[in-house]
Amino acid sequence: MKKLILMIVTACMAVIILPHSIEAQISADAARLLRSARIQVLNQPAVPQNFTLPLLSGENAALSSYKGKVVILNFWATWCPPCRSEMPSMETLYQRFKNDGLEILAVNTGEDSNTVRQFIQNNRYTFPVPLDTSGRVSALYGVQAIPTSYIIDRTGKIVARITGAISWDTQQAISAFDALLKSR
Repeated sequence: MKKLILMIVTACMAVIILPHSIEAQISADAARLLRSARIQVLNQPAVPQNFTLPLLSGENAALSSYKGKVVILNFWATWCPPCRSEMPSMETLYQRFKNDGLEILAVNTGEDSNTVRQFIQNNRYTFPVPLDTSGRVSALYGVQAIPTSYIIDRTGKIVARITGAISWDTQQAISAFDALLKSR
């Protein structure tokens, strides 16, 4: 009898906890693959702070306008060696999945548009680059070290955070983003 009660209580706890877990937000497969790519999956999805920043192209970008896409929100600077080292792999991932719903917002923190524009053009990066010249958005996200990246799922929730540079174009990362882009 005690075993039966324990099983019922355990089942009820699973029903109560599971809908609030990250796997309820994204597929369990996507969460497993993100972890295998050394991407820290959050225990609970978080609502990102909306912001609007000017892009290098001269337009404005509001984070809320990307709902329905998977977004890598990356904070970086041209003077940061780890930031520069991860950008070629970000471009590779972007080229692979941009037509499948992936967006990268590479938010430059604290630099002027001419410095950033020259760096982006010299390296032929094509993902959008918002300019956070005042550092306001970086502070809003609690960025203390760069690069710092957040992964936002199609429902507009932050599901992962990465502090430091990673290789975005490894087979594990590609598999993880493929699964994440298929999660609805």
